[in-house]
Amino acid sequence: MTTKPKILVVEDDLALLEVLKIMLQEEFEVILATDGKSAVKIYETYKPDLVLMDIALPEMNGVEATKEIVKRDPNAKIIAVSAYARSRGKEILDVGAKETLEKPFTKKKLIEIIKKYLN
Repeated sequence: MTTKPKILVVEDDLALLEVLKIMLQEEFEVILATDGKSAVKIYETYKPDLVLMDIALPEMNGVEATKEIVKRDPNAKIIAVSAYARSRGKEILDVGAKETLEKPFTKKKLIEIIKKYLN
């Protein structure tokens, strides 16, 4: 059996975090974080294949967390998932995110984007 790719989902809305986990757990090993600071720590520990990063987060926002992760791993694959993708998307792309995905989105679109970066 091949191991599933690891996805770190960083989202402070617990209901949405649970929905994302359910959407992804069939195809991926899902690791969860609810703030930017723990996202950076978890990234270092688990070295996920991809990160889904919310922008508006407590402790450390998604832009700062992305910057920290990319500093530690320049090859990190981070996708910003946010309702603020239009207004703050450039900011997070500038620090190393690969793409932005605006909320709300479909499961199909989410999986499509993830697979684009995992292949």
